[in-house]
Amino acid sequence: MNILVLCTGNSARSILLESIMTHRSGGRVTAFSAGSKPAGRVHPQALRLLDANDYPTDQLRSKSWDEFGADGAPKMDVVITVCGSAAAQECPYWPGAPIRVHWGVEDPAAAAEPDWDAAFTTAYDQLHRRAMAFLTLDIAHMPQATLTKELTQIGTL
Repeated sequence: MNILVLCTGNSARSILLESIMTHRSGGRVTAFSAGSKPAGRVHPQALRLLDANDYPTDQLRSKSWDEFGADGAPKMDVVITVCGSAAAQECPYWPGAPIRVHWGVEDPAAAAEPDWDAAFTTAYDQLHRRAMAFLTLDIAHMPQATLTKELTQIGTL
């Protein structure tokens, strides 16, 4: 299953969820992340936090959602928005009519540097909890309507 995680800047929350989903799924999920207005870099605190939790970070980069709407891009099964501004924007069309859900999380990148650790840890914990709830689902055998309902519910955790 391919999952696209969208946010505006693609520097923190979407990067965190991409990493968690891909590396905790045991190969069942490949997650990608992108932004409507990519920052052009991954936030340094996101990289530190992922590194501290033993996630690989060398391939992570901030990228535009245009990459995933282009010909030859991977087919997405699920699109998850993780910030309020991305949820309010119209997402581009993805072939195959992916499931779309919103899992809003406060933007840790908006915190002042002295508060980065707490802000990023809070965002990571919330995203990790949701990702792990998702990964307990029998996604290979679940009807799309049921999966949509489950993913929407997970977004409230």
